[in-house]
Amino acid sequence: MKENSVTQKEPLGCSIACVAFIKNVSYKTAKVRYFNKLGDAKKTGYMCKDVVKALNRAGKAYDYVYIKGRQNFKEDSIVFIKRSKRYPKGHYLVKAKKGWMDPWINFNVKKPVLERARSGFRQKLPDRPIYLILPKTAS
Repeated sequence: MKENSVTQKEPLGCSIACVAFIKNVSYKTAKVRYFNKLGDAKKTGYMCKDVVKALNRAGKAYDYVYIKGRQNFKEDSIVFIKRSKRYPKGHYLVKAKKGWMDPWINFNVKKPVLERARSGFRQKLPDRPIYLILPKTAS
């Protein structure tokens, strides 16, 4: 059972932490097993299609869509928060039983000190989500 949040270990590693949370593995394990050759958590981050590929490698069938209007989010869905002053590169969070698992809950754009990063759960999204990475439904 997933109870512990996963803290990102690199500046743009929030998507890795979200996949690690879904798979209930460590950040390092998720990066090595699922994100190999998909992007760069230090420089460029990951596009939604990369996160979907990583989840597929992890044995999870996912897809992504652009969010239009209000949305009900299911557990283990990942959202990408739009780029803004608060999140200059955007940010990924995953829906959990406890709320939203945020891989860098204490992120401060003025002082983004990765060594002090911590993860946690929040009840509301910190900004507007624009993409949803969701489990595929069986048809």
